[in-house]
Amino acid sequence: MRKPFIWGVSAVILTGIALSFVFFMEKVTVTASEIALVDQGWRASFSSPIKKEAIGTSALVVKDLKGKEVDAKITLSNDNLTVHVKGLVPGEYQLHVKKNALSRKSLHELPLQAIRFQVQETVEPVSSEKELTAYFERVLSQQKQLQKGTAYSTNESAREDQSSADISEDATANHSTTNNQVEGVDEADIVKTDGSFIYAAMGDGTVTITDIRDPQEMKRTSTIKMDEKFIPTQLFLHKGLLVVIGDRYEPYENVTTEDQLRIMPVSGMTVVQMYDIANPEKPTFVREVGAEGYLSGTRKTGEMLYFVTTVQPPIWMMEKIEGEALRPRIYDSNAKETTEWMDYEDIAVLPGAMELTYSIITAVDLTSPAESKVVTKGYLGGSGQLYMSKDNLYLTATIYDDSPSPAKSDAEIMIWNPGIMNSEIFKFSLHKTEVVFQNSALLRGHVLNQFSMDEYNGNFRVVTTEGNMWDEKNPSKNHLFILNEKMTVVGSIEGLAKGERIYSARFMGDKAYMVTFRETDPLFVIDVAKPTAPKVLGELKIPGFSNYLHPLDENHLIGFGYETTAEKVIGSNEPRILTQGMKISLFDVTDFANPKEKDTEIIGGRGTYSPIQYDHKALLRHQERHLFGFPAVVYDEVKKDQLDLQSTGSLVYEITSENGIILKGDLLTAKKNGQQYEEWEKEIRRLLYSKDTLFTVSMHEVKSYDLNTFDSIGSVTLN
Repeated sequence: MRKPFIWGVSAVILTGIALSFVFFMEKVTVTASEIALVDQGWRASFSSPIKKEAIGTSALVVKDLKGKEVDAKITLSNDNLTVHVKGLVPGEYQLHVKKNALSRKSLHELPLQAIRFQVQETVEPVSSEKELTAYFERVLSQQKQLQKGTAYSTNESAREDQSSADISEDATANHSTTNNQVEGVDEADIVKTDGSFIYAAMGDGTVTITDIRDPQEMKRTSTIKMDEKFIPTQLFLHKGLLVVIGDRYEPYENVTTEDQLRIMPVSGMTVVQMYDIANPEKPTFVREVGAEGYLSGTRKTGEMLYFVTTVQPPIWMMEKIEGEALRPRIYDSNAKETTEWMDYEDIAVLPGAMELTYSIITAVDLTSPAESKVVTKGYLGGSGQLYMSKDNLYLTATIYDDSPSPAKSDAEIMIWNPGIMNSEIFKFSLHKTEVVFQNSALLRGHVLNQFSMDEYNGNFRVVTTEGNMWDEKNPSKNHLFILNEKMTVVGSIEGLAKGERIYSARFMGDKAYMVTFRETDPLFVIDVAKPTAPKVLGELKIPGFSNYLHPLDENHLIGFGYETTAEKVIGSNEPRILTQGMKISLFDVTDFANPKEKDTEIIGGRGTYSPIQYDHKALLRHQERHLFGFPAVVYDEVKKDQLDLQSTGSLVYEITSENGIILKGDLLTAKKNGQQYEEWEKEIRRLLYSKDTLFTVSMHEVKSYDLNTFDSIGSVTLN
């Protein structure tokens, strides 16, 4: 998370990612990175426009640290808010800004200001404890200035968790696989199957293995009980290897008992445990590796496993801990019995970063897990969303600018100041255990989730939402950006669906599909075949919205979301939008200019939901049978704003372009007498299939059904 830091006019040289000059009662924020790469150049974004005529004059110049003006190519963005400096050799520089460079005529006399930055050939590792400590001290100092210099509160926002695969499932497989975004890139899930056994992370500190070879006589083969500090959350299967990913919490070292009791310095480690499952009845521990921080995401491609964590070191105790504790901790059971600090040579500052969090990328070679290489790199610059192709990894970081808008009064700011969210995208190349930072890009707007991003023919495509829906003076708008291999924007469509935000997106080869929503659901069909000139081909407006889009074939896609209704609100021009039942839409985009909603299915009433609406991995797909299944909890509104549970379980539909959406398996169980809420331990978490049998998995049991008739076959209790 990146925030603006408010400085007074007495400051002559300012450094950092987000700086703010205070001109009497006026505030002008400047968002600028401290580090830039030669081929990308350096950017500084101003909250007040820069005059075009300032370019090439003494009002806006670049100088070295000796005060000598240097030759540099200075350009302005279309809105005149961002200064882009290129053509500099590696070194340290200052951008000097005079008062007359700014367009706002209300500003009083301004002393010469200079923003300091450094240009590098590549991302350089941190050289020492002294350099790392100085980095954190600088950021902390700027944050203190923010607290002293502003009279309004900031909004802390929580973190949201090649061609995209049309159908990433192996058509020849005789059992289900995880619903992955990118073909050839596997995603971890709470349940996996190899067709003979089901492996499930139960959420209670265990992983169960269930023999499903005989659907009538299934049996729990074994249970892996983790130590009390380790909570397994995700799984991979890889050639007779079970990979278990989870969280472990441990106290920080080198702090006093009094400190531990007062501020509870507990550190979270993301841990990967590997088990040999050649004999599923007796899984054998092979190895354990880990990296500090909470899990941002994990992927497996070929023989390689990659996982990314985000962590903030205990900077609030900088005076009480040794400087080395500012480094993230890593662990490998092959090396030591305890965690160790990451080497300085494995830590670097990402271009554009000036924050207190790390993104830690760990690469694990699964070729021979007992002794294969594990490499961990730490980058200062927190991550939010993650997208990975077979060759590259992309991380997003949200930049928050909480400076007050000139259009808002002080009273409005003190009540609510949502700030402006932009996105920094970082690209890393992948070659086995070698993970190398390539380039980054700063884009307007924030990224919703991994499906908002895609790599195709060497280009990176992304959709973002800029602004806030409820801001009437400056309503939200949505953008599509296409970047080349060097992360330079080569094409874009900007300003779509003003006053709405993106609810879902999907890239399918040379087409992009995007759903926005406020009162109706516009489905945009966008041609991205020519990266330098993307264009909107068609738009469909219908009630409701889709949270998740899934490709059916080249000309059809499925939307999972909600039906909605609008109610008039007395005294307001804005209606009250209410979600109703769960909605499945079949979109026909054969005629790109005129997309159609070919068929719909409404499930239950208001309050009905399914994990598929927020977790794409909850979707079962059977390509040959054209089946799509998911868990569901059905509610209905019995009185105004009073919801009543109806049933829980799962549903399976056949969806084809010819026949539309057809219910094939209703596996819902009606509520018991007097039951008001679903029983979470009995809720279906995943649906799987193997050969001609469908399986449902809850924390309580595994059930089997005939995949032709959907009649019940058998069950086995897991706990």
